Amino acid sequence: MAAANSDRAKKIVQGFKLNWMNLRDAESGKILWQSNDDLSQPGVEHEARVPKKVLKCKAVSREINFSSEQELENLRLEQAVQFKGKAMEEWLFDFGFVIPGSTNTWQSVIEAAPESQMMPAGALSGQVVIETKFYDGDLLVSTSAVRVFYV
Repeated sequence: MAAANSDRAKKIVQGFKLNWMNLRDAESGKILWQSNDDLSQPGVEHEARVPKKVLKCKAVSREINFSSEQELENLRLEQAVQFKGKAMEEWLFDFGFVIPGSTNTWQSVIEAAPESQMMPAGALSGQVVIETKFYDGDLLVSTSAVRVFYV
């Protein structure tokens, strides 16, 4: 959970901030969870307390608002969902070009696994870590981790 070592990656991390994030039921648009914590910061395992009803949604819309002092040619995320340290799923997201000194809102839809493959919230709570790798093109900028508790 650390920033990459190149000078460019360090500059990007220093000037990057996740201002807020929310999860919505993609069908109804209702906000199920929201946080103003900067969950992108490396070096610490963050925690998120998410309502378990998010697991019942057919699709979840994730909206993030972020600011960047640096220009990014191709912002992208690789997210690995781990259960008890073992990879369960991987999600790839592409934002693209980020204007230096800008604040942006990025919405992505995540389709749920079939209900027959879903584990109950009680078994998942506190055992799931979402590791997010932030890239500018092929340059690994930072890695952060969020442990999810379903409440």
